[in-house]
Amino acid sequence: MKELLGDEYEEFLKYYNGENFRGLRVNTLKCSAETLKNALGFPLEPTPFCPDGYYIPSWVRSLGNHPLHHAGAFYIQEPSATSAVEMLGVERGDRVLDLCAAPGGKSTQIGAKLAKTGLLWSNEIVKSRANILLSNIERMGIPNAVTSSCHPDSLCEQLSGQFDKVLVDAPCSGEGMFRKNSDAQTEWSEEHVKSCAERQLHILNSAKHALKAGGVMVYSTCTFSQEENEGVILRFLEENPEFLLEDANVGFGRPAMEHARRIFPMDGGEGHFAARLRKRGELIPSSPQELRSKPDEKLLKFYDSLFPNRPFGERLEVISNKIIILPENYNSSLRLPVLRAGIVLGEIIKNRIEPHHSAFMAAKPADCAAAVELDSRGAEIRAFLHGEEIAAPAQVKGYAAVCVDGITVGFGKASNGRLKNKYPKGLRTLK
Repeated sequence: MKELLGDEYEEFLKYYNGENFRGLRVNTLKCSAETLKNALGFPLEPTPFCPDGYYIPSWVRSLGNHPLHHAGAFYIQEPSATSAVEMLGVERGDRVLDLCAAPGGKSTQIGAKLAKTGLLWSNEIVKSRANILLSNIERMGIPNAVTSSCHPDSLCEQLSGQFDKVLVDAPCSGEGMFRKNSDAQTEWSEEHVKSCAERQLHILNSAKHALKAGGVMVYSTCTFSQEENEGVILRFLEENPEFLLEDANVGFGRPAMEHARRIFPMDGGEGHFAARLRKRGELIPSSPQELRSKPDEKLLKFYDSLFPNRPFGERLEVISNKIIILPENYNSSLRLPVLRAGIVLGEIIKNRIEPHHSAFMAAKPADCAAAVELDSRGAEIRAFLHGEEIAAPAQVKGYAAVCVDGITVGFGKASNGRLKNKYPKGLRTLK
C-alpha cells in the first residue's frame, strides 16, 4: 500500500481508525428518493458513485427491519460498490449478464436501470448464495430477471454471444472489506491474492464468450491488490486482442491504467476497482422470444383477477405446478440450472390457484385489482410483517396487495373488514 499510495499512505491509515462508509441505493423501480427521505426520517447525503446512492449516517442501525426495506424500496449497499454498474452503462432494452451476482446488490442495480425492459441474467455458482440472490431480486420487484446457479464455463458456453453487457464482479481477496469485515483480514494471505488472480482471469475468459461482438464487459473487485486488478486486466488483454480497454466517462475515484478506476477510502468508499472492456465488432440488437403457444384461458382469467392490465406480459407457462410469467427476452428451451425465470404468478394446489408473493412484489399498486394502503410509521404494517391478521376496508374483498407508503410489500385475502396474512413465513419479522 505504501508503494501504491506514496504520500497518501498516512491519510489512508487514518481512515482505519474511523467509521466505515455505509450506504443505500434507492430502488427506482418502486420508490423515489424523495419518498424514501420522508419515510426514513434521517438525512441522506448523495454519494459520488451512483445517482441513486446515498450515505447512511453512522448512528443509524437496524434498517433491514424497516417496512420499506421489506418492500424493496432500497438496497443496503457499500457506496463504492455501486461504481461498477455505473461504468457498465446499462441502457433500457439491454440483455445483461451478471456472472458472479450474489448477494444481489449489483444485479438489482442493473434491474432498476433496465426498468423492466430487456433481460437481466444473474448467476451465482454457490447454490446457497444463489437463493439469497433470488430473494433479493424478488424483494426488489424485478420481473425480467433469470436467476441461475451454474459454473461460469458451462453457462457462458451455452449463452454464447447473447449479451450486450456482461458484469464480472469477481471473487477477490477483499482488501476493500477490511474496515467492515474482520474475517476478510484473517483470511488474507499473499497466496490467497495469487490464487484469486488466477481464478479471476479464468472467469473473465469464460465471460467473454457470452458477450456479443461490440458489447461491453466490466471487470470489478473490492480489493486494492494490483495483481488482482491491473494485473488481471493486462493479462486478459494480452490473451484477447479482440478486446480493448475504454473510458467509462465517470468522474469518481481516480484513474488506473488510463481508463480503469480505483476507489480508496479517501475517495468516499471502502474500496473498489473497475475496468470497462469492449469487444470489437458491430453490436446487433436481439429479438424478443416469440410466444410458443397461447396461454390457457383459465390461467389468464386468474391473472386478470389479480392484475387486470397484465403488467408482466403474457408468456405464461406452468412449471412444477407453478404458473410462471417468463421475460419476453428469455429462451425457455435452454437446459440450465435456473432457479427462476421471470416471476411466479401463482401455485396450483389441488383444484385451486394460490397467488404468489413474487408477482405482488413486482407490481405497482395501480397494477393490482385491489389494495390495502398502510403507513410505514404505523402499527398495522409492523403487525402485517410479523404475520398477523390486520384490518382492511370493508369494500376490499378477495386477494389484495398490501402497500406501504404507496409501495407493494405483499398481499393478503380480505373478507368482512379483515385481511388474512399471506406474507411468507421466512420473511416475517420476529417482533
